[in-house]
Amino acid sequence: MVVAIVSAILLLLCLAVVVAIAKDRGPSPEDIGVAYELAWDRLDFQALFSVSAVELRDGLDRRHFVAAKRAAYAERSELRGLVAHVVAEDTAVRGEHAIVTTRVDLRDGTVVHNRIDLIRRTSRWQVYGYAVTSAPTAPSAPGADESA
Repeated sequence: MVVAIVSAILLLLCLAVVVAIAKDRGPSPEDIGVAYELAWDRLDFQALFSVSAVELRDGLDRRHFVAAKRAAYAERSELRGLVAHVVAEDTAVRGEHAIVTTRVDLRDGTVVHNRIDLIRRTSRWQVYGYAVTSAPTAPSAPGADESA
């Protein structure tokens, strides 16, 4: 009797886990957009591959993609660590497509807005397009009159 009750409880727990996993939609488009920006800032090509759709992988598998990006940026370490803060400012989702506009605050005070195009494939969001949507905004001088 006890074995039957324990078996039933275990079966119900397993079923609950399966249902929970099936209902999990994964990270939101905003989360993926911010992760994409931060991966570029860190030159984390493993993470870039993970959140990028096939359209941004240059036809390469993970190993070759990471190796190619590392080689391309080997002499560009000054591009790492420029970002102070990233936030998803606007998101539009229509079916399996989403557009996230990010605000990237750089450490020098410059602000850049980027458009990240996402598609939901195999139940997760992936980046398939990226564009700078506004020119960098230079930091204002201390004490400058912003009403002028």
